[in-house]
Amino acid sequence: MEHIELFFKSIFIDNMVFAVFLGMCSYLAVSKKVSTAVGLGAAVIFVLAITVPLNWLLDQYLLQPGALAWLDPKYGVNGSETMDLSFLSFIMFIATIATMVQLVEIVVEKFSPSLYNSLGIFLPLIAVNCAILGGSLFMQSREIPTFGLALNYGVSSGIGWFLAILAIAAIREKIRYSNVPPALRGLGITFIITGLMGIGFLSFGGMLTGGEEEYEVEKTAKIIDTAKETKENELANNIKVNE
Repeated sequence: MEHIELFFKSIFIDNMVFAVFLGMCSYLAVSKKVSTAVGLGAAVIFVLAITVPLNWLLDQYLLQPGALAWLDPKYGVNGSETMDLSFLSFIMFIATIATMVQLVEIVVEKFSPSLYNSLGIFLPLIAVNCAILGGSLFMQSREIPTFGLALNYGVSSGIGWFLAILAIAAIREKIRYSNVPPALRGLGITFIITGLMGIGFLSFGGMLTGGEEEYEVEKTAKIIDTAKETKENELANNIKVNE
């Protein structure tokens, strides 16, 4: 249930583009054609799916205060008490992202030269795409507890960004032949449509609310039942002692 909730929440409620407006430069520049948007969206999914769980491992076993507890003290380092490498988070995260982007660039250039030429400078610029770094930083700030959830978050965040750029690319291909006022042609109408889509995505905000409320009610009921049972047991023990 936790994986399903995180998956849909990352795609629809906490969408990288429509909720926090990350990755807008690539979103606006490479969304003129659906084919190009699909290629870049797939690359973003791949990079997020690899870098978020990798950065989770770095955060858990290297960067957090006390994360080096796995080091043997016989080597002269007591990681659980002395080491706090959290100030290296940005450097480590960006290095991981840059490595994965370089790998994607090599693969795309090898197997799809036409897509590589269409994406142009924006493919290597994924390395500095704020949506990619944002995925790792959100993972860290939300304290995602397990590697599986980190992988889930990376994939679902990438899918959310992919759906956003695919939707705007399809709309831009259609409005190319529409009667748009001259002052709004190009990025003007694109910004307006993006804002409207963002407002539309806000409607998904109540998707998981009902389940959370039911869970809280069930949790409260269990606590009350446990308290009642404890009191009854205490009264029974007191009666037996008095007898």
